[in-house]
Amino acid sequence: MIPEDLRYTAEHEWVAGDGGGTVRVGITHFAQDALGDIVFVQLPDEGTAVEAGESLGEVESTKSVSEIYSPLTGTVVRRNEQLADQPEIINTDPYGAGWLVEIELADPDAVERLLTAAAYRELTES
Repeated sequence: MIPEDLRYTAEHEWVAGDGGGTVRVGITHFAQDALGDIVFVQLPDEGTAVEAGESLGEVESTKSVSEIYSPLTGTVVRRNEQLADQPEIINTDPYGAGWLVEIELADPDAVERLLTAAAYRELTES
């Protein structure tokens, strides 16, 4: 369950974008599976500046609380409000309806420096 058309981080976030200046971010199937049943998600407000590698929010599950890290530097332009009432969507559809935020990138070329699906698959299978 590693879509080929996305980019990934070693911290198990995915990034979807069409090469424009805005990307959608979520956590991978691998991450949600390791967390277990997700019961709460804390996301930044729209307009929040985020830095690559810095905390973007938290995901709380029945097992633990985990940080979500921003894969790229930019500004949050949209967050998935549906997760406030239905955080479990991340478990059932991590690459679709379970997305977290959309970020307007400071450097759109930075997406190319993230892991490919093949590289992320290698990371999670080792």
